[in-house]
Amino acid sequence: MNKYLYLIQNIGLLTLSNFATKLLSFFLVPLYTNILSTSEYGTYDLFYTTVSVLVPLLTLNIQDSVLRFALEKEYNRDAIVSLAVRYFLFSCGFVSIALVVNEVFGISQILHSYAILFMLMFVSQALSGIVMAYIRGIDKIKELSVSSIIASATTIACNVCFLVFFHWGIEGYFLANIIGPMLQCVYLLAKAGVIEHIHLCNRYESENLEMLSYSCPLIANTIAWWVNSVSDRYFIVFFCSISENGIYSVASKIPSILNIVQSIFNQAWTLSAVKDFDSEDKNGFFANTYKIYNCFMVILCSIIIIADKILAKFLYAEDFYEAWRYVPWLTIAIVFGALSGYVGGFFSAVKNSKIFAQSTIVGAVINIFLNLAFVPFIGPLGSAIGTAICYFIVWAIRYYASTRFIKLRINLKRDLISYVILCFQAIIILEVVNVYWLYSLEFIAFGLIILLYCNEILYFAKKIFEKFNRGRI
Repeated sequence: MNKYLYLIQNIGLLTLSNFATKLLSFFLVPLYTNILSTSEYGTYDLFYTTVSVLVPLLTLNIQDSVLRFALEKEYNRDAIVSLAVRYFLFSCGFVSIALVVNEVFGISQILHSYAILFMLMFVSQALSGIVMAYIRGIDKIKELSVSSIIASATTIACNVCFLVFFHWGIEGYFLANIIGPMLQCVYLLAKAGVIEHIHLCNRYESENLEMLSYSCPLIANTIAWWVNSVSDRYFIVFFCSISENGIYSVASKIPSILNIVQSIFNQAWTLSAVKDFDSEDKNGFFANTYKIYNCFMVILCSIIIIADKILAKFLYAEDFYEAWRYVPWLTIAIVFGALSGYVGGFFSAVKNSKIFAQSTIVGAVINIFLNLAFVPFIGPLGSAIGTAICYFIVWAIRYYASTRFIKLRINLKRDLISYVILCFQAIIILEVVNVYWLYSLEFIAFGLIILLYCNEILYFAKKIFEKFNRGRI
């Protein structure tokens, strides 16, 4: 299959699934912010954040190995599935013991209050990560898309039912977001015939060693990426309050528009990068996709910054409205996170997972330093700015490292200028109060970005026009 066609086909299928799971839930933000208090939302976010780092840590990041080795059709599928299940069961046992210890010694009162929900959330995230990685690896993207629609419909229905009709509050929010992914896993396990590959009694020593040699270096990467992405929540809780953390967490809902795009593309891109890797990039496939992807992400980021205050009025209840202040910097962070993920596809293709860890650890250390320096003085806004800076650094390190593996012919100077303009937009929306001057300056900045990327826009429009005309003929 043509490289571009394969990438576009996977993007289309993943768009369907991500639209179902993420974009539809985006429109439920007014429901959450009107029913849940800032402290309740902050509590849920803190639990979700904690589970998101425990899963890769306790499973030895096995889901990354599951995806990478499942992409190799000749690799032993029984070994992949059996080893993944083994590490999943081990991690669940460890969390169970930790919760019992907490019950006996009373270490954390909040964990005691939601112990069962915490356990269910861990099981849901860990199993979902492994199952979906395997399904992507064996190229069953259609099944993944259907399952995501099922998960989305279930999660949304449960949220409305539990929050609006049963008035279960934060417990209902927990349960709704656990039931959806679990039902998705059940569907995929049955549809893809995963169960028949489980043979826990077999040791699979050579496969275990090979998979761990790939996944273990990524543990440091995942933890560091977690520090970059969500550790700022803990600094906000410590220096500010759990209510401020709730507001900050809601701020990520508007940038999630851009996050949906990068999530869709990066999932499809990893498959293409491994399948069609060419260190010389002779036909320009990798350079062309990078240019279009970067152009689209920058333009969409600029639009989101301009629309920030307007979207906040529609999406956030009164107690959460202040979250608009953090949106621009969090959106810029997603741009660099997306580009880092793109470049990371090259490292997956050559099975060099160490660069993932090295780049992300540097970003994590800088992120911690910036949080300590900014949050005590300017609050959650400091975390948002620090996150954007550390993501930029991760991208810069990965881009430089990628030049050892592939020759990307792009206009780096032009791209850097566009990133500066995005930062200028973020500063304007925070500092300029007068509406006329605010949006005049914002649209001038947007116009400059369009001029910078006019070649890419014209190229993309031309391709769509040609495709449309061929379809009519």
